[in-house]
Amino acid sequence: MLSLVQLLKLSIQIPHYSTLSRRQQTLEVRLPRSSSRTPRHLVVDSTGLKVYGEGEWKVRKHGASKRRTWRKLHIMVDAQTQEVVAVEMTANFVGDSEVLPDLLEQLDEHDQVASVAADGAYDTIQCHQAIRNKGADALIPPREGAVEWPSDEDGRTHPRTAIVQRCAEIGRKAWKQESGYHQRSLAETAMFRIKTLFSGQLKNRTFAAQMVEAYLRVGAMNKMTGLGMPESYSVS
Repeated sequence: MLSLVQLLKLSIQIPHYSTLSRRQQTLEVRLPRSSSRTPRHLVVDSTGLKVYGEGEWKVRKHGASKRRTWRKLHIMVDAQTQEVVAVEMTANFVGDSEVLPDLLEQLDEHDQVASVAADGAYDTIQCHQAIRNKGADALIPPREGAVEWPSDEDGRTHPRTAIVQRCAEIGRKAWKQESGYHQRSLAETAMFRIKTLFSGQLKNRTFAAQMVEAYLRVGAMNKMTGLGMPESYSVS
């Protein structure tokens, strides 16, 4: 940048890259996303992002570490617009189910939620309660050997118990087709797009800067999504 400014003979200051690196850690990223007049159908997924490199000297002196360092990126996608409406990055030891309530809290107050689809890792009381608090249906397949949960205080069957009963009646595969659970694959598609566009590695070294880097990637992808998505058709 400095060489370009000098070439243009402009009298402006160019910050050093180290200054940008320090300021990046405190940058607040807001996801660009479109508003929805209809209740959203949300899908959730997570993936690992590798922390970029270990340093040439360290590898040459001690060799590459046997344990790779990862960060987990959790996203919540609107199935209609395919935009990421909530994002969270955590250490690799944080469970997926622990993050879902935080993702829901990132939604705007006026956002209405019709359903939330997630895989069996989110089949916990905490996740189901967070989804119920939003007035939405939980499309989460029960784990193998799942038992029915107690009824509510007013005697109504718990929604998760209704899923267990329905799966026992028609089978898990039929329930997934009946409930629309398979739209969860849109979250996996969004993860693939993030890694294809920006790679699956993080280049910054501090956790705060890595968070900003990951959120900026998601925000940039939302911008691209807002410009238009390809239309796909099934071929018989």
